[in-house]
Amino acid sequence: MGSKRLTRREMMAESARFAAAGLALKAGFADWPLTGSRLALARPLGFKIGACDWTLGKRTDPSALEVAKKLGLDGIQVDLGDPKDDLPLRKPEVQQRYLEARKQTGVAISSLAIGALNEVPLKSDPRAAQWVSDSVDICKVFGVNVVLLAFFSKGDLRDDKQGTEVVIARLKEIAPKAEKAGVTLGVESWLDADQHMEILDRVGSPAVQVYYDVGNSQKRGYDIFKEIRFLGKHICEFHAKDNDDLYGKGTMDFPEVRRAMDDIGYRGWMHIEGTKLPLGPEESVRYDLEYLRGVFPPEV
Repeated sequence: MGSKRLTRREMMAESARFAAAGLALKAGFADWPLTGSRLALARPLGFKIGACDWTLGKRTDPSALEVAKKLGLDGIQVDLGDPKDDLPLRKPEVQQRYLEARKQTGVAISSLAIGALNEVPLKSDPRAAQWVSDSVDICKVFGVNVVLLAFFSKGDLRDDKQGTEVVIARLKEIAPKAEKAGVTLGVESWLDADQHMEILDRVGSPAVQVYYDVGNSQKRGYDIFKEIRFLGKHICEFHAKDNDDLYGKGTMDFPEVRRAMDDIGYRGWMHIEGTKLPLGPEESVRYDLEYLRGVFPPEV
């Protein structure tokens, strides 16, 4: 993969984001929502480690915040919910329960995810486009700024040129709303870094980036360290995953992941996804969290 030249529009957008980061610091907003490499420019902090609510067995369940507090996690990634239930996180009463749980536990809602797109694909179902648009509004309620858009199972974009064209068109329609709200839509899929960049280039919005899952990319045989360095500022957030074992015991080289993150200036959230036997879900997450703290400390 070769280096990518920034267009004039990209350079202007990047300059605007840097200026906004500076204004946030001057105003004293220590928790102003920045992600990826932009976070490093705004404040010299380390990493925050959360977990996906489905990994905790608490999909779209506010009690996930209580579990996260017990395990020592910094936050949780909240899924919008089951399409059969019309994505319950879109309901104000469900959002209020999360706000109350967050206040009681002190655990952050770090980002959102729309796993339903695996069953109701953005490439083929107009309902999915509405859900993505609605997720931007939910972000404003919770004060978060990243939404993971899933493209697996029925939503897989591999070898689907027509489906990819539809996704690009729909992201172009939704991106201006996300830009205005300061929300990033993170594409997570089986595609490689070059294919992801082609989608981002064609959408042409800083509000659409890559949600990078190191385990998924390794499973596909991609050079994850090269991909991280290539994608750089276009990565909004990370999933931590080892498909083979507990962290530090499997095949994922997390210290090298950290070095790649250092090279692109990434400081921010990474979320534990998936657990391994013989430990149960909570015990596995606790073990993996302890390992990750040693590689990705809260202060650097």
